[in-house]
Amino acid sequence: MSRKRGAAVATFLVAVLVISVNVLPSAAQTPPPPIATEFLSGRAVFTDAVHMKFRNRLDKKTTQIVRVNDPSTTVVARFTVQPGAQFPWHSHAGPVVVNVVEGELVYVDAMTCTQRSYPAGKAFVDPGQGHVHSAFNPTDEETVLVATFYDAPAEGSLLIPGEAPEDCL
Repeated sequence: MSRKRGAAVATFLVAVLVISVNVLPSAAQTPPPPIATEFLSGRAVFTDAVHMKFRNRLDKKTTQIVRVNDPSTTVVARFTVQPGAQFPWHSHAGPVVVNVVEGELVYVDAMTCTQRSYPAGKAFVDPGQGHVHSAFNPTDEETVLVATFYDAPAEGSLLIPGEAPEDCL
């Protein structure tokens, strides 16, 4: 083998090695979880006596009133929901104020199977207190939410598993 040919083969092998080292690890990365949670605050307790009341008027027809005599523990979390991902059917101990930061979220009420769409820049109140629901990302892009939980448990999960209704979704 001539020196030129040997140098060309060596250069080719080095190039293949460099490309495989730079490409293979990124190609072998695991995909993100369907729903990722990042806590933006620790759980905190109000020092003052606080009472909450939300009056939620849905579709200008039904008014939902949520009262919390002692919202007690609060926590703020950011959820990144991948395209097509769905939260399991659940409730929360207390109300949750949800801000849709990116994308779109469809909220599904278990009692009525009503689907309400919330695009980026919109917010809503989930009443919690046994109100079972689900939500999903209907888009081809990530959906990002920031949720403030009131009357959250002092520790453990913020979701209380709920029974999936037969005729929803």
